[in-house]
Amino acid sequence: MREDSGARINISEGNCPERIVTITGPTDAIFKAFAMIAYKFEEDIINSMSNSPATSKPPVTLRLVVPASQCGSLIGKGGSKIKEMRESTGAQVQVAGDMLPNSTERAVTISGAPEAIIQCVKQICVVMLESPPKGATIPYRPKPASTPVIFSGGQAYTIQGQYAIPHPDLSKLHQLAMQQTPFTPLGQTTPAFPAAGLDASNQASTHELTIPNDLIGCIIGRQGTKINEIRQMSGAQIKIANAMEGSSERQITITGTPANISLAQYLINARFRDVAAMWNDPSSMTTS
Repeated sequence: MREDSGARINISEGNCPERIVTITGPTDAIFKAFAMIAYKFEEDIINSMSNSPATSKPPVTLRLVVPASQCGSLIGKGGSKIKEMRESTGAQVQVAGDMLPNSTERAVTISGAPEAIIQCVKQICVVMLESPPKGATIPYRPKPASTPVIFSGGQAYTIQGQYAIPHPDLSKLHQLAMQQTPFTPLGQTTPAFPAAGLDASNQASTHELTIPNDLIGCIIGRQGTKINEIRQMSGAQIKIANAMEGSSERQITITGTPANISLAQYLINARFRDVAAMWNDPSSMTTS
């Protein structure tokens, strides 16, 4: 990619769920590098669909990290610039409202066909050249991943170096999830569950849930943050169907091992309980 594009491409190090890819160079070189990345992502999506029950191909999605001081130029007065980008390229473009943790940068998410993404990135490069960042930029640095967790024989283990250490609290979580027994919602300190961690030897299956339209937002969360957390913690694939005209409900399809599915169901129910608690205690809504 470096040789073919002429751009400098660096990938951040570290055991993190996210890695930062920095592409530097003239606009045309960045354009070529992003083209190669977008087509690579599409290739990965096509390959992954060969083992997936999904029938429609999801769009390629890139999340750019942009200094917050330049985001106003990308959006334009009254949203005029971002609207122009969407209409001229066919890509979906979303600029996050909040800055990324411990930084002065914001996420700009682009999704669509590779050709649309490439054209959109080129337009973004032009805007960023015309409107340089103002003041110092504190770059976003992803936090290291949580300690890996595996399950075997009903027992949870955390991986520390070369050793698997029994973790009784997570074993209890796994047993309760398998039984689908209600218990106290997960706290913020609960480690994430890797996708391969929950009885990966079990054969995958599919389970469907029906959720009222007016509650689906609390499952998805702002910009998909809650549903992505549930996917990461459960290791399950979770797809939310589009709203059907005249229907007051949405279909959620959960795919994975029995443990994946059970934990995903629990986390969805826990999310409902959290929201219900907020409604009963309005003062807590500002911290949810």
